[in-house]
Amino acid sequence: MWTSIEDSLCELGESPFWHPEERSLYWLDIPGRAVLRTRGEIGSPGAKVERWPLPTEPGCMAPARSGGLVIALRDGIYRAREWGGELVAMARVEHDVRTMRFNDGKCDPLGRFWGGSLNEAKDRANAALYCFDARPDTDVSPTLSQMANESTTANGLAFSPDACTLYWADTAAHVVCAWDWDAEANSLSHARVFHQFEAKPEGWSVDAPLGYQGRPDGATVDAQGHYWVAMFEGAQLLRFAPSGEIVASVPVPVQCPTMPCFGGDDLKTLFVTSGRKGRPAAEIAQRPASGTVISMRVDTPGLPVNFFAD
Repeated sequence: MWTSIEDSLCELGESPFWHPEERSLYWLDIPGRAVLRTRGEIGSPGAKVERWPLPTEPGCMAPARSGGLVIALRDGIYRAREWGGELVAMARVEHDVRTMRFNDGKCDPLGRFWGGSLNEAKDRANAALYCFDARPDTDVSPTLSQMANESTTANGLAFSPDACTLYWADTAAHVVCAWDWDAEANSLSHARVFHQFEAKPEGWSVDAPLGYQGRPDGATVDAQGHYWVAMFEGAQLLRFAPSGEIVASVPVPVQCPTMPCFGGDDLKTLFVTSGRKGRPAAEIAQRPASGTVISMRVDTPGLPVNFFAD
């Protein structure tokens, strides 16, 4: 059964991760320009949610091995050494910050930070996927590299447990793609469509879904290598086998789930962020949990969060 975390309401929640050392859930409110985290055992009487305001919209973030966070803001990638601390720019992105910003992202198993961008007008496929490598045990200076492009809304980033496959979605195009990934060389090859969803039919509404599954938003991978993706406007998560077959549809009590992650000490609690900004009042009335972080226990654990290496 799904439950909502108390005081977790956001306009558009995103980029959740479970911090094992703090035993806390972190996530972002993109239009609310904030980082949020739980303190205390979730659901206990003394638990609370803390909010840290940011200067611009965050797109994604990850914990760092040496403490603090790496956060992708509208114009680049920043480092904060502690909660609420100074944001120090590490890399600037070469896109028009008036019309584009960072969106979905996370770290890979080697500690590199990946972030995709989006075109806010959604009128051109000029968004891209970037990788920022600042690992201290390499001979390369900190570098921001473009790894893929021709997207409108970068989303759905995830890495297979064997570090051989990278998943990436374009929400606007209703597609999830997969690449063969050489993690050591950090090279992508053999791009392919992992799953193509049907576009939203004309006349769609919450009361008349017309068979619409939603469009792929944020994603994660479990310990069995299954790809879990939040289906925005579809009120569900879909679980895919590595072959691309849908093996489960998991209904959620929000119309617009945005990203799942696994947490808890055993990584068997599935957390899902969601959105409510711009949604019809009737939809919010039907699904009052919209905008909160919801959670449910599952049988298959997830993978631990990857930390940023600097």
